[in-house]
Amino acid sequence: MPKNPRAIRLQRLQGQLGDVAYELTKVHFAAFRPPTGWTPAVNAYQCEHCIRICVDLAGVSRSDIHLELGPGLLTISGQRELPEPEDQDHRMQVLAMEIDHGYFERQIKLPSTVDRARVKAEQKNGMLWVHLPLQHH
Repeated sequence: MPKNPRAIRLQRLQGQLGDVAYELTKVHFAAFRPPTGWTPAVNAYQCEHCIRICVDLAGVSRSDIHLELGPGLLTISGQRELPEPEDQDHRMQVLAMEIDHGYFERQIKLPSTVDRARVKAEQKNGMLWVHLPLQHH
């Protein structure tokens, strides 16, 4: 016995609507995948006596920052935790997630004239400042 044409059409529309809902949901949540790593912004300045590097590391603890000064290369790496509200008593829905988190690394090429013995770094207002004095010949 043939099925009712209206019922067949309704089933087909339900299937298509389900496909659309699936695609919308898939796209919506794909935007909130955690990053595998990120690259902090850097400003570099040079004067006659030194090079200064400023790295935007807001929310990164000093203990989570690693500096390595190799021949002609400064490597800054570490980890930033996902910033979340401290009040976790209520269920929350994520509305936007744009702040990068996870592992980071930046490598900055340096001249061979950097005086490695006098390099200093300080963290101030979410910025890491690396002071690289130049040797005088």
